[in-house]
Amino acid sequence: MRVNARKIIWFSLLGLLLFALSPVFFLVSVYVKEKKIPIEKKSSLIRDASNLNEVMVDTVVQVANNITEGTLQIQELIKIASEQRKSISIAGARHSMGGHTIYKDGIVLDMKSFNYMKLDTTNNLLLVGAGALWSDVLRYLDKYNRSVKVMQSNNSFSVGGSVSVNCHGWQANSPPIASTVMSFRLMDAGGQILTCSRTENAELFSLVLGGYGLFGVILDLKLKVTDNKVYVVKQYVVQSKDYFNAFKRYVENGSNVEMAYGRININPRHFMEEAILSTYTVKGGVLKENADQFSFVALRRTLFRGSVNSDYGKDLRWRIEKMATKAINGKEFSRNRLLSEGVEVFQNRDSNYTDILHEYFVPGDSLAGFIGAVQKIIPDFKVDLLNITVRNVMTDKDTFLSYAKKDVFGLVMLFNQKRDKTAEYEMKALTQKLIVTVIRYNGTYYLPYRLHATKELMDRAYPNAESFFELKLKYDPLLVFRNQFYEKYKR
Repeated sequence: MRVNARKIIWFSLLGLLLFALSPVFFLVSVYVKEKKIPIEKKSSLIRDASNLNEVMVDTVVQVANNITEGTLQIQELIKIASEQRKSISIAGARHSMGGHTIYKDGIVLDMKSFNYMKLDTTNNLLLVGAGALWSDVLRYLDKYNRSVKVMQSNNSFSVGGSVSVNCHGWQANSPPIASTVMSFRLMDAGGQILTCSRTENAELFSLVLGGYGLFGVILDLKLKVTDNKVYVVKQYVVQSKDYFNAFKRYVENGSNVEMAYGRININPRHFMEEAILSTYTVKGGVLKENADQFSFVALRRTLFRGSVNSDYGKDLRWRIEKMATKAINGKEFSRNRLLSEGVEVFQNRDSNYTDILHEYFVPGDSLAGFIGAVQKIIPDFKVDLLNITVRNVMTDKDTFLSYAKKDVFGLVMLFNQKRDKTAEYEMKALTQKLIVTVIRYNGTYYLPYRLHATKELMDRAYPNAESFFELKLKYDPLLVFRNQFYEKYKR
């Protein structure tokens, strides 16, 4: 009996140890698997971030990094394209997902080397070439203790691409990036260089910002910048249905909260029931730190990718993130460090799958209703949801094709999708269902992603879309600038 008791105790202890170590074993297995995944490359085809719409192009033209030489090069390219009836698509980091930077048999104008910068410290204005990546911009501004006023949550994108999709970020109570653009130089379909601002060529100004490269080539811009402030982080675990009220309490009524975002849980056991609201409050002083230095990158990536096609991984990730709120509260970060993380930290590496983004915008008083609707819709589809981020966006008064005609909250959804026809069909059906739903809640959807909306749905979500495409023909009657987005929705 005594031997049996010892065995029982030993096996019980062994079971407890295995249970305690199971998250470790799980994460290690994910990390090892990730290391073995080859990164697929094809040099003969051009693709964007979706990896689902590869096209053969006529040629890819790399713009010279000398301003004068590069400008003349673009001018000559536009002339050739007009004479030969070829179309130009404009590319930076190519992180859109609906073919906005590519066109079959067209010319791809790669702007990445047009990346010069000059800071006016008196007026806090940055002159920047359209091809510059935000990672380079942040490193440059860091030397002057300045920072970007509005950008996405990652630094992997180009400046020209960001203004062409009129991006927004987690800068709290702020309009999209268009609000920070003072002016830009545009080379139009005739090869002329125009200065566009709110007072000069104002119609073009509103069309180009959020115009997806259809009206000309943005050469450079003057952007408002801000101080590289120090923030103290505070995180709150709230019910998703109460997110709007929590945001008003902790952000709108909070003292000096300048950055904020939310994350909604996607673990199936309590799907979309909880959210973590992260706020960043201004603190005086200067924090000396490496803007590019992020901690525990491998662990955070492994934890995130471990949630792909794994209910256990999703549940483990949410439990750890909730526990981490206590550890992170009170920590200090500079603005530049918060903005200095690339998409490669979390993005998919498996060539059999791809990560697909959606985003939907609703007014604050519709947020709880829309979240409740999404909570019921997504489980009915065979999709793998990895993440939902919530950000508020103030009214956009600058762009023609605006997604924020009033103050809204954006729900950014990230899905992992198998690269086959069945998965694509399922994703298309889900997207259309979500667009119909967001329109019912007086909202709209973001246009840089997969072109799954019909023309009818686009017109319902963007009532001035027809006028937008009419003005396209006014400024570019020979269709010098085209992409897959234009081909899908042109009139």
